Amino acid sequence: MHHPVDADDEKALAQVVFYLNQANRVAVLTGAGVSAESGVATFRGLGGLWEGHAIEDVATPEGFARDPVLVWRFYNSRRAQLATVRPNPGHYALARLEERLGKDEVGRSPFTLVTQNVDGLHRAAGSHNVLELHGNLRRVRCTGCRALKDVGLEALAELPQCEKCSALLRPDVVWFGEMLPSSVWAAAEIGVKECDCFLVVGTSAVVYPAAGLILLAKTSGAKVIEVNVARTDATAIVDVGLYGPAGQLLPRLVASGS
Repeated sequence: MHHPVDADDEKALAQVVFYLNQANRVAVLTGAGVSAESGVATFRGLGGLWEGHAIEDVATPEGFARDPVLVWRFYNSRRAQLATVRPNPGHYALARLEERLGKDEVGRSPFTLVTQNVDGLHRAAGSHNVLELHGNLRRVRCTGCRALKDVGLEALAELPQCEKCSALLRPDVVWFGEMLPSSVWAAAEIGVKECDCFLVVGTSAVVYPAAGLILLAKTSGAKVIEVNVARTDATAIVDVGLYGPAGQLLPRLVASGS
């Protein structure tokens, strides 16, 4: 059951369906708005606080060095909360879009999903070609030997240690002041440069460098579509804007496609 839309909204929906049907390659950038519809807490509050903590205390390398117990307590609370949520219709619609596009002539996916989210819900919904710019709460990384491990959402010790070298583990997420993983970012740039249609979904378009992908898509010749609950800094340059919950709009776009 979706909300009624006026004639202009219907025209915009039809235009996006046309663009998607014409596209050989599609890329998507998603942000916190997609997962908020699943009940994922953003942990971002007034005054730059996350769940009552200053960002520099719980989401920076310096904060982790000062008080790893506090940082792990914060991230374990995020992981516990994540265990209570599931993908929503917006996540599933993007997975269906990827499936519909299939593979190109050399067996590559013509669909690239770039996400700023660390919750893993796109993969849980069935998306495959997912590029996680900011990491994933379900993974840990060793501060010593750098080994990566997927631990799901199982409960971890107060200060979890690496099974290989006994060094302290940290969440495999990108903290403030850290660089994005270079290989993931390079793949995102390629996917965006090559796409014919670029969907910007549930993101405020103010967090860089991710927000820079919007202009990259535009200057590379893609049709850029914004799907968000409200207009953003990107609205002025997109080709079509659809404003409402992604969990309602995306299923309609995909269901109407060829």
